[in-house]
Amino acid sequence: MSSTKAKAAATATETVANNAATAAAISKQGFETSLSALREGIEKATKGLETSQAKLKEGMEKAVKTSEEFVTFGQGNMEALVKSAQIYAAGMQDLSKHMAAASKSSIEDSVTFGKSLMGVKSVKEAMDLHTGYTKSSIEKAMAESNKLADAAVKLAEQAFAPLSARLTFAVETFGKVQ
Repeated sequence: MSSTKAKAAATATETVANNAATAAAISKQGFETSLSALREGIEKATKGLETSQAKLKEGMEKAVKTSEEFVTFGQGNMEALVKSAQIYAAGMQDLSKHMAAASKSSIEDSVTFGKSLMGVKSVKEAMDLHTGYTKSSIEKAMAESNKLADAAVKLAEQAFAPLSARLTFAVETFGKVQ
């Protein structure tokens, strides 16, 4: 019994040892497969994060560039507005000077007319003098009105030119963004 039992025990031990070795090999292979799959997953995740990070960086760069362009555009608008206001202020000053000169001339003409009127000898002479003064005053007033209207139109065109240029720039710039 001992020899048969010993052989059986040896065979059983050998079978257990073979099963253990096979189980260890299968376990090792499963671990290596899992480790390989884990490495692949980490690699894919890393590549995905790198891609996401690159896209995020690109998006941020575009956003920064766009905001810089808006700031520059706003500065250009402000400069055009200031230039327009300067042209308008200078033009209004010139128009005011012209109106003051015209008023002064009109007052001087009235004083001259008043002095002339005092030296008349008859009612007919006074009427003729008054008719001539009225006609001359109306002609001067019409001429001055035309000059002022032309100057006002020219001033409006000049003052609006910087704003018009910015509007054209905006249409050209933002019209092609679509």
